[in-house]
Amino acid sequence: MDISKDLQKHIGNKLTEIRIKNKQTQHDIEFLTGIDSGEVSKYEQGKRNLTIKTLAKFALALNVHPKDLFSFEFDIQKYKAENE
Repeated sequence: MDISKDLQKHIGNKLTEIRIKNKQTQHDIEFLTGIDSGEVSKYEQGKRNLTIKTLAKFALALNVHPKDLFSFEFDIQKYKAENE
């Protein structure tokens, strides 16, 4: 199990969920963030690691507080054994 990859996927799913809820397209996000729509897709699929700067761009484009991008169920306990 890779906690970083799993977190990326969860955040990506949250980006997609909020974007669709807002009735926005990936091209809308591209226009608002300056991030190419192909890259937006990679972030949404959890294939790209978000920097703080990119996270802030997404939050602004989606009109949400950055913490809302971390609003998902995540069982941190299953990763603890790996780090002990």
